[in-house]
Amino acid sequence: MLYDHYHVSVYRFLYYRTRSQTLAEDLTSETFFRALRSMNGFRWQGKDFGAWLMTIARNLTTDHFKAGRTRLEMSTEDMTPHDDATEGPEGAVIAGLTNEVLLQALTELPTEQRECLVMRFLQGLSIAETARALERSDGAVKQLQLRGVRNLAKLLPEGLRDA
Repeated sequence: MLYDHYHVSVYRFLYYRTRSQTLAEDLTSETFFRALRSMNGFRWQGKDFGAWLMTIARNLTTDHFKAGRTRLEMSTEDMTPHDDATEGPEGAVIAGLTNEVLLQALTELPTEQRECLVMRFLQGLSIAETARALERSDGAVKQLQLRGVRNLAKLLPEGLRDA
């Protein structure tokens, strides 16, 4: 039941951080494996279980990229499944470019603002859930979100700000 409830948000979090479908899937399964292995040591401290999972996932990505600096390996992406849409590729290309510009602008934000926006808008966490994951108050998360959105708007090209 916990996996069914949290796996999508953990995967989204990891996919945003890694930009690799296969790596995000691997790290998602490793997150739940580590959570299961440590379940006996989990003590309820009033924090959301999802926040604990996000902490495990965040630590896994950090460990993965630290280890990646020392090993000479690159992961290859599987071919993405083709969509049989009747529209031309223009819409998909524009949407992809827009997403790339947004994701690139996100990387330029301060870490706390970036993590707040990712949790709120990419993972769909509530303010309370985000506050628990970041170990901050609801008001602090609202301020981080406001500052992050304002700073993100400043980083976007003029044409994307209105979209």
